[in-house]
Amino acid sequence: MVRALLDVDDLTGEELTTVLDRAAELKTADDGRQPLVDRTLGMIFEKPSTRTRVSFETGMTKLGGHAIFLGPDDIHLGHGEPIRDTARAVSRYVDFIMARVFDHADVVELGEYATVPVINGLTDDAHPCQTLADLLTIRERFGDFDVDVAWVGDGNNVAQSFVLGAAMAGVDLTVATPAGYGIDDGVRKRAAGLGGVPETTTDPEAAVEDADVVYTDVWVSMGQEDQREQKLADFDGFQVTSDLLGDRPLMHCLPAHRGEEVTDEALESENAIVWDQAENRMHAQNGLLVWLSEQN
Repeated sequence: MVRALLDVDDLTGEELTTVLDRAAELKTADDGRQPLVDRTLGMIFEKPSTRTRVSFETGMTKLGGHAIFLGPDDIHLGHGEPIRDTARAVSRYVDFIMARVFDHADVVELGEYATVPVINGLTDDAHPCQTLADLLTIRERFGDFDVDVAWVGDGNNVAQSFVLGAAMAGVDLTVATPAGYGIDDGVRKRAAGLGGVPETTTDPEAAVEDADVVYTDVWVSMGQEDQREQKLADFDGFQVTSDLLGDRPLMHCLPAHRGEEVTDEALESENAIVWDQAENRMHAQNGLLVWLSEQN
């Protein structure tokens, strides 16, 4: 069976630790190791991204391999060719496939028919690579996962993957969202099976009261532009300000909509560790790629 990462709980807890350990080793290695020489990563993009493309492409170069960008105008994914055919054909050329798409079912289908590992670079339901980077950043900052994190904002794809990753790592998590924007019930059940259902509230101040870290993300995700005015109204009071943040580290997966979910002052403060998160996307993904190469 080909191992893949469609969401973070495709890993066991032990495997998650191993991937993070690999990431940390590669981040600090100065011996010129290149474990993926002559390996190729096919990168399928329906959604644009700064961090996903640059981190994967640069990461493969550092590992001695090569990455190919396959944008919506470059291939026939889902239009002109069934996804299963794309998966079968591209698998004959590359050693890994990373897909950043809208519909989670599309990356599931890629994983079902590909004969090489498929990595979810983001779907509307999940963002496991971000969670790996988040956990790596938390471990670097605090030394372990004995940490209380407050998520303030939308219960979106980033939040849902982080709920699962927090449960796997043993991070105590409180999620504050407006009514109707909470974590999906199915994700909560999966988190329960992993040993850690987050506390939930509609009060941001209550959520951060005992927190060591505050994490937020955009209120209006890509593809939700038609919901913008409604969401801005619904999320009134959920902005992470310097007052709400206090002296706690601030996490954000980026890009940020400054002046909406977070103030410019908070994001530019010394408390922001968002740039560590951004850098760790590459290191966490490198750890994942090397681990996958060892499994397949």
